[in-house]
Amino acid sequence: MTAGDGPLKSSTFYTSTHYTMSVKIALGQINPTVGDFSGNAAKIVQFALQARSAGAGLILFPELAVCGYPPRDLVERAPFVAHCRTTVERIAAETHGIAVICGIVTPAEADSGKKVMNSAALLREGRVEFIQSKMLLPTYDVFDEMRNFAPAKSQRLFSFCGKRMALTICEDAWNDKRFWNRRLYGIDPVEELVRGGGNFVLNISASPFWLGKRELRHDMLAAIAKNQKVPVAMVNQVGGNDSLVFDGSSLVLAPDGQVIAQGKSFEEDLIYFDSDKLTGDMHPQIAGEEASAYEALVLGTRDYVRKCGFQQALVGLSGGIDSALTAAIAVDALGSGNVIGVGMPGPYSSPGSIDDARELAGNLKIRFELLSIQEIYEAARRTLAPVFAGRPEDVTEENIQSRARGLLLMSLSNKFGALVLSTGNKSELAVGYCTLYGDMVGGLAVISDVPKTLVYRLSAYVNSRHKVIPEATIEKPPSAELRPDQKDSDSLPPYDVLDAILEDFVEELRSAEQISRSHNFDLDLVRRVIRMVERSEYKRQQAAPGIKISAKAFGYGRRFPIAAQAEV
Repeated sequence: MTAGDGPLKSSTFYTSTHYTMSVKIALGQINPTVGDFSGNAAKIVQFALQARSAGAGLILFPELAVCGYPPRDLVERAPFVAHCRTTVERIAAETHGIAVICGIVTPAEADSGKKVMNSAALLREGRVEFIQSKMLLPTYDVFDEMRNFAPAKSQRLFSFCGKRMALTICEDAWNDKRFWNRRLYGIDPVEELVRGGGNFVLNISASPFWLGKRELRHDMLAAIAKNQKVPVAMVNQVGGNDSLVFDGSSLVLAPDGQVIAQGKSFEEDLIYFDSDKLTGDMHPQIAGEEASAYEALVLGTRDYVRKCGFQQALVGLSGGIDSALTAAIAVDALGSGNVIGVGMPGPYSSPGSIDDARELAGNLKIRFELLSIQEIYEAARRTLAPVFAGRPEDVTEENIQSRARGLLLMSLSNKFGALVLSTGNKSELAVGYCTLYGDMVGGLAVISDVPKTLVYRLSAYVNSRHKVIPEATIEKPPSAELRPDQKDSDSLPPYDVLDAILEDFVEELRSAEQISRSHNFDLDLVRRVIRMVERSEYKRQQAAPGIKISAKAFGYGRRFPIAAQAEV
């Protein structure tokens, strides 16, 4: 096939006469970058040739691996789609001797109303032999695939190594009526393909991580294997793209639901399994909520910084636990030589906080700069004094301090070409306990999906591996230090109470009355917290992108109006 052949076409079935019934199949768990066609193709070819050398006859790569997932509105650009096509032709030409399945964008049917489809291509001996397109296009949470893609009207089987393969793409496998209490779609592609004679399910995925997602994914795939009485192989993308982190954790399951092969979590991997004997590689996966959350944050930070073209990061170090955790993540993501810590004491900063920030920087072996905001703060107050005459001091003066720090961080960012990592946590962002153009400045909000209670747990996890966060930072009461003796508890309920309310309201969509009853919390307190959440939407929509590790993160997966009057 050449670039001038028109839309990608394929034969109905791909049959092999020179492979035995038992074939080694590989899963290429790679970390693609959206739009990096040459880099993604190089990874695919490298993994494919390595698998060929190991004796594999087929290798699977993730959903839209050729262009990276999620491409979002890039698929509306004709050159993007054309580049995807020429790239897959190049991959086919360079992978003779092994069959390759990879995710690509293909032109849609003229009557679909969309320009493209989310597809999988089977490549063999220099050509595209089979195309399968995705039927189920999710629109919930972070997904908006109906915006960009046309759904397939039907799907077909292809033959390989004596098996009739049911090739599905991510969401196509997420609609088993015997697993879900309430299904989102009227059709089940897996069920239809198996009913049509399929006896081996292949699934190429870009399934984002959140805490609990790996367990859910395993249980869902195991249910398919047992319900349909067929083996299931799923290869998942790994890496960070914008706010999303993909954990990999690829799986192969026998018809009884037992895992017979699995890939690592949060790193690229290449695993093999035998298509007939159903035996394979079992690579270790990260276990435990704290360890999983931390690795996701490290991977998301590393990929966001580097895929955006930065090498260094800046973190404002207050001596508090949020900035300490953010700095620890940054060092594990980028290396100590690529992280700069900046202490910015103001009129109410305690000597202990400055000492804690300096000690943290020393423990992490990062460069540390100490820049006082005192003169900037006083100059701003003098400038504003005539306009503020006759008005009492309030939160305005507190926020001047925060915005002075933001000014310094962004100035350093411009000068050094380093990305600022903001340090606010999910609890603060939820209720607006943060300052626009102050502590919210930055290119990435590393822990914006980490509730304060989890911040403490992650900090303990960091210190369990290597003690870097000072004990004083962990033990002292949280404070923004914007006025004398200020404590977070002056404005907010205790964080264990606040986080319980926020989880129920933001992630579980429970009402104030339901939350109050289930936790025995004061109803007025719950309503006050909910009002704070709703009134802070304008802040969140101006915040830096964060890294999603929960089922419902702030960002484009949670879309609420700013100008609204919601009754609590």
